[in-house]
Amino acid sequence: MKFKVFVDGQHGTTGLKIHEMLENRDEIELLTIDEKDKKNTEKRKELLNSADLVFLCLPDDAAIESVSLITNENVKVIDASTAHRTNKEWTYGIPELTIKQRDKIKNSKRVCVPGCHASGLIMAMKPLIKEKVLNKSHKIICHSITGYSGGGSSMISEYENGEFEVFGAQRPYALALNHKHLPEMKYILKLKNAPLFTPSVGNFKQGMLVMSYLTKKGLNKKLNKDKIIKLYKEYYKDELFIKIIENNDEYLESGFLNPMRCNNTNSLEISVYENQTDLVVISRLDNLGKGASGAAVQCMNIMLGLEERKGLEIKI
Repeated sequence: MKFKVFVDGQHGTTGLKIHEMLENRDEIELLTIDEKDKKNTEKRKELLNSADLVFLCLPDDAAIESVSLITNENVKVIDASTAHRTNKEWTYGIPELTIKQRDKIKNSKRVCVPGCHASGLIMAMKPLIKEKVLNKSHKIICHSITGYSGGGSSMISEYENGEFEVFGAQRPYALALNHKHLPEMKYILKLKNAPLFTPSVGNFKQGMLVMSYLTKKGLNKKLNKDKIIKLYKEYYKDELFIKIIENNDEYLESGFLNPMRCNNTNSLEISVYENQTDLVVISRLDNLGKGASGAAVQCMNIMLGLEERKGLEIKI
């Protein structure tokens, strides 16, 4: 049996990556639409309703429109946009979030893929909040740097064809402190206030680091780096795609942490750094992998009853 899968928005960065990941899988039949017909509502509606599972790789308004075109109640949908991430009727697509989340995804017909920055922050902070190391009223402070591929085809072109003086350095953005991933960070972590979050784009195509800053005196429990690592290892003990870095001496000795070391995998690494008063928790992931297309395919595997890791690379 082959599952019919349609990627609505197959010509964008995320859609192209999903197509690449699925095109050689024997159990998947990819339904396609010509680029000239991608705005033809009737042709899209026909494909949306004839698929077993649909990926939405579209701007928010277009994703909402596509959902409205689906009248076949058997069609399962995975939305990679921001449109449904705080909607209670949709399941948040981090299988590792809690012990129940994987079953929620498996039994859902509507799943939303998390934002890449949000994935890094949520997976670092969820265990600390669940184990009451942090209060839900705690003001989380986070900074992230990501590869320019997260900005889509226009940003990729700017970085690969632009002048180094303009695009060659790290560039913070969303400086009004209203980044579009903030609502889901607050909603999924059940925080009283949204984190103080600043993202930036680096002069590299793929990969990212999400850095969360904590003061030891702000924790509810007296914990150091080793105890927090132990907590993470217990929380994520059965998770194939989550790796907790126990020994980070190589990073401390070199003084640098490479954001691209999880590229082309669906892995997310968590490492912890400290001095006497403060802690930094860093999530490293591929913004196109666990931060986007990889997470979407992982959810698809679960929703279709396939092996969860099928077609996904794990960093060794």
